[in-house]
Amino acid sequence: MIQSYKKPHQLEEQYDAVIIGTGMGSLTSAAFLAKEGKKVLLLERHYTAGGFTHVFKRKGYEWDVGIHYIGEVQKENSALRKMFDYISNGNLLWADMGEVYDQIIIGDKKFNFVKGVDAFKDQLTQYFPKEEKAIEDYINLVFEANKAMGKFYINKALPKFIGNIIGGMLKKPYQEFSNRTTYEVLRSLTENKELIKVLCGQYGDYGLPPKQSSFAMHASVVKHYFGGGSFPVGGSSQIVKTIAPVIESAKGTILINAEVKEIITKKGRAIGVKMSDYKCFYAPIIISGVGVINTFKKLISKENKFSKIFSEQLTKVKPSLAHGCLYIGLNGTPEELKLPKKNLWIYPDDLDHDDCVDRFLKDHNEPFPVVYISFPSSKDPSWSERYPNKSTIDIITLLPFESFHQWEGSKWMKRGESYEAFKEKFAQRLLEHLFELFPNLRNQIDCYELSTPLTTKHFVNYEKGELYGLDHSPERYQQSFLSPRTPIKGLYLTGQDIVTAGIGGALFSGFITATTIEKKNFWKKIYA
Repeated sequence: MIQSYKKPHQLEEQYDAVIIGTGMGSLTSAAFLAKEGKKVLLLERHYTAGGFTHVFKRKGYEWDVGIHYIGEVQKENSALRKMFDYISNGNLLWADMGEVYDQIIIGDKKFNFVKGVDAFKDQLTQYFPKEEKAIEDYINLVFEANKAMGKFYINKALPKFIGNIIGGMLKKPYQEFSNRTTYEVLRSLTENKELIKVLCGQYGDYGLPPKQSSFAMHASVVKHYFGGGSFPVGGSSQIVKTIAPVIESAKGTILINAEVKEIITKKGRAIGVKMSDYKCFYAPIIISGVGVINTFKKLISKENKFSKIFSEQLTKVKPSLAHGCLYIGLNGTPEELKLPKKNLWIYPDDLDHDDCVDRFLKDHNEPFPVVYISFPSSKDPSWSERYPNKSTIDIITLLPFESFHQWEGSKWMKRGESYEAFKEKFAQRLLEHLFELFPNLRNQIDCYELSTPLTTKHFVNYEKGELYGLDHSPERYQQSFLSPRTPIKGLYLTGQDIVTAGIGGALFSGFITATTIEKKNFWKKIYA
């Protein structure tokens, strides 16, 4: 049972590890450690656990804030599915989204991404019959990049002295992909700008347009969905609900409303955490899952001897772009409203993603560079049992943090009329995108609410309200400090900054953090 720090709660006398945050990386690390008999205390500043896997409820509806679809869990033997099964004791169930998981819409043209590598290739070739070789070469490169990925990340879990010896050899094959931008790689395969734009149609899944993003990140996302998309049965809150019992079975505890103020160090070693009310919890292992910027900038004392090193390291990375999400509640079932399961990616007919982003950043009256529409109530087969005669839609777009800077410091839900009016302009524009495709929905909307980068900052505590932690640029992949082990003994990192964006990346980060700590081959246990 998840407990609140602000209410009477029961704690163990001592814990083997304290984890800051309850995002996917933290939950995964905790579950792996729990299965090794470790008592783990997870501390979450928010009023609900789960990080970007949590849901919120309002006006009789429920919305998932971060999970819109997950790949590779359809195959029962895939690494991702095996990990999810391991940390949830097989209690986390998945619903397949069907043959088409993403539809890329550029102006008036629509391009379906269909599941199955051969089907994906055939469908794209039908759209671009003269580009068959380029499409085939592209798919081969996606697989090559992903094949090289394993050794790159396992290197992060190796003891430092071994990493110093063989790390370069392990990293080099992957860095041949990660050091190049997505656009650079695709441009080497084809000159067809429309094909390039279509192939980059999922860039919103990692937050950087093709001329800025690392091809390694792009390839990771593309392969992730080759087998199609799935959604957690019962909504993304089932992730915490199914993992928490595993943690608690080893006498672990999850505390919400529990804000950590500082990581306590002594003689170069992390020994505990100090809470916002100055109470302290001690353990030989401290894991931070709240992002490297938050960890090094906010939780490590400036008096710490490593503080200067951390400050220098943070200059080499930057936060990813922020976003806005319009949460919509509708009257009627998903079937009645004819809501699809597939996601829609809507782009201007300008054939350059980067130009579209630049134009919007300079003038917010320009077309949104990307509009993503997800239909969670259609994806979850249990939805209508839980919320009869209701449906939900999420619409996401790029919204820079700087645009909302003047309201920084104001309180959530009390930011004033000017803030609400500013939000409403964006909300209405996003609704029009929806109505263009689904005119039948114009009179079915019951309520809507737009979250902004300030909302994300309030709940997830990212400095710039970013969605994906650190930017996934080529430079990011060159930073060796983005690993579970830190210079402070006993202090470890987990979360999407350690691997890559998204639930899959955060899940894998929890795996390698636990591997680093336990020095065990968890693959054998996962596939036992």
